[in-house]
Amino acid sequence: MNQAAIYHRPESEFAYLYKKNLMHIRLQTGKDVAEVCLLHGDPYELETKRWFKKSISLDKWLSTESHDFWQIEVTAPYKRLSYGFLVKGIDGSEILYNDQGIFSVEEKYLLEGNMYFRMPYFQEIDRFKAPDWVKETVWYQIFPERFANGDLQNDPVGTLKWGSKEHPDRTDFYGGDLQGVTDHLDYLVDLGINGIYFCPIFTAHSNHKYDTIDYFQIDPAFGDTETFKELVAACHQRGIRVMLDAVFNHLGDQSPQWQDVVKNGEHSRYKDWFMIDSFPVSYTETNDFEFASEKNYDTFAFTPHMSKLNTANPEVQDFILEVASYWIKEFEIDAWRLDVANEVDHHLWKKFHEVCFNLNPDFYLLGEIWHSAQSWLQGDEFTGVMNYAFTDAIIGYFLDKKISLTQMVSKLNRQLTMYRKQTSQMMMNVLDSHDTPRILTVANGDKALMRQAEAFTYLQTGSPCLYYGDEIAMTGEMDPDCRKCMVWEKEKQDFAMLAFFKELIIFRKKYATLLSEGSIVWEKIDKVSGELILVREFAGVELQAVFNTGENELTHQFSGEVLLQQLTKKSKDCLSIAAKGFVIYQKES
Repeated sequence: MNQAAIYHRPESEFAYLYKKNLMHIRLQTGKDVAEVCLLHGDPYELETKRWFKKSISLDKWLSTESHDFWQIEVTAPYKRLSYGFLVKGIDGSEILYNDQGIFSVEEKYLLEGNMYFRMPYFQEIDRFKAPDWVKETVWYQIFPERFANGDLQNDPVGTLKWGSKEHPDRTDFYGGDLQGVTDHLDYLVDLGINGIYFCPIFTAHSNHKYDTIDYFQIDPAFGDTETFKELVAACHQRGIRVMLDAVFNHLGDQSPQWQDVVKNGEHSRYKDWFMIDSFPVSYTETNDFEFASEKNYDTFAFTPHMSKLNTANPEVQDFILEVASYWIKEFEIDAWRLDVANEVDHHLWKKFHEVCFNLNPDFYLLGEIWHSAQSWLQGDEFTGVMNYAFTDAIIGYFLDKKISLTQMVSKLNRQLTMYRKQTSQMMMNVLDSHDTPRILTVANGDKALMRQAEAFTYLQTGSPCLYYGDEIAMTGEMDPDCRKCMVWEKEKQDFAMLAFFKELIIFRKKYATLLSEGSIVWEKIDKVSGELILVREFAGVELQAVFNTGENELTHQFSGEVLLQQLTKKSKDCLSIAAKGFVIYQKES
């Protein structure tokens, strides 16, 4: 038995309160373990009841290429728990694994109370807030400058005709605004959307608005605070939640705070708001507007026009917390998406979390973190993050073919093991965004392949997000090309793709509880034929999903109600599934 592969950590994703009085306990092992059993009981009853004599088996939950993960649900009458593991290898060996390491299975160790893992009063130790509404939400990401122009009176000087360029430039303006969103809310309702994620709408110099000038004002090209208040109210009337994008990692160089630093240097009252090496602040111009070869202050990436905020500064923190509370109190937004969240001080995010949830206990905090995010997802900072690791795995197999089928499943499973179950339910699953090429472009224009990858994504744990225009088959390379004007001319829209997304969203919302809380079983992973069968089950309802990711036709025996399908032919109780095809059905009970 590979004892070095065995791992557990209490008060983490390996041991946590899932629901009131219901705790999840997990163990990581190597691939050479035959069984894992839990020894558990009240710490004060170890000697009197000798509960270590009764063990219960853990389920083998998920597997990666290198490890197996085991899981069990338990409760405790006195709301405190001592526990350890009996691990049995396929070679017949057996060990006791507890808080102090690995031991032989002997009574002298089993009776040693201080050697067990402990979870005291576990109904109180985990305060992770997981709003139920997020599990039922299908998000729609809007880049405001490119969605719709509803008010020609607020167009910036030099605004171009809507959609006049096939490939927009970085500095183009087309007049998209908040009124344009309000005008098309019925379109989103018809699509099935019940959550809008807005890229920044605050006053800024650029078209993307990630270079904030004033956090307390709507950009004049988008409207004003009254326009936004009306938009939020109209969304809420239609059952649509509203999430704003906040950029607290950096400020635009046109902001009054940075301009004060430029003017007054080391005598500026804002000099400690930023990370400045010397005065006066300066940078060396290059041919690329977003790159400086030399500068004496920290920025977002190497962009001289986005000066990095010192978010450990209490004065900066107070300012940001004021911004956070203002938009919740005045406009009743439902969520914040937090840009470049991994580069902001942890202490600020903890305060930010407290402010938001004190104002609205059902609030949603989404961090933009492209890598492992456990330290932000302990219940006192973010509710979830943009699940780019899922994105990379799905695109890496379905579209790029850079990884194998087994590697994709391993990567997806690994992500699920990294977080509490309620945390995984709060993730936002995206296949593209304003920061990536559009999914149809990544699929080289293959619409069947795009639909297959989308259907697979909507089956996963986490809240799916649709980037504006994907539903009508818009294309685009890396930004700025992925930020084209929304196509509103009916004759240019792909109605077959639109119909597909409507069906997909209806399916996702109907089975939201199952897809959020249900079990995940990879029933078949055949990297030779490309057949992938995923089973999702909850409360006696079972969904079967069969994907043909290979080159040859597959045959699948089934019984049940077909919910979604592509490139299939039915003959009695048998389905022929062509390459790039899939079927999702509810299995007969």
